[in-house]
Amino acid sequence: MSPIAKIIRQARAIPVIVIDAIEDALPLAQALRTGGLSSMEITLRTAAGLEAIKRLRGAVDGLSVGVGTVLSADDLKRAHAAGADFAVSPGFSEDLVKLALDLGLPYLPGAATPGEVMRGRALGLDAFKFFPAATLGGPATLKAWGDVFPDNHFCPTGGVSPDNARDYLALAHVAAVGSSMPAPRKMVQEKKWEEIKALSHQFVASTQA
Repeated sequence: MSPIAKIIRQARAIPVIVIDAIEDALPLAQALRTGGLSSMEITLRTAAGLEAIKRLRGAVDGLSVGVGTVLSADDLKRAHAAGADFAVSPGFSEDLVKLALDLGLPYLPGAATPGEVMRGRALGLDAFKFFPAATLGGPATLKAWGDVFPDNHFCPTGGVSPDNARDYLALAHVAAVGSSMPAPRKMVQEKKWEEIKALSHQFVASTQA
């Protein structure tokens, strides 16, 4: 099992985060960890994303901090330099896969088709983000994929909620689910840390058998 597969298997529930203000990074991370989460994916959708990752490196015990929305080689290099524990892309790029392997950075590329999974497998990958999960058929599609890729690990993201998280995680090859539900952007902007703790508890509970 690869390092990224181990990370997502251990996490089971991964909040996908957008941070607008650097000062929100630490209290947000603490709220997520107190809520029972062991991993977070900070997207590069804002200028604060990379700086937040730098600030959180080793700051919260038991919390792995990854970078999401990695779209280019520069994104991946900057994420590595910032100390990200892992990196995630919404789609598949052989160049990014090879660069992540060269950097030694655990990397989760997106896969929307069996062909992309096969290309990743040929490069030695065993874990993939399934995105956008709801649009691509949700648990039913991943169930079918499990018949042909039983030794791979998937993390569906996009339309995942407490209502369907168990449906995904009931599949043996689904390692984790990702969702913005525990910390919506507006709630982070409004610094509603107690509400985020409660939503984190709810998210974790939704992933339990």
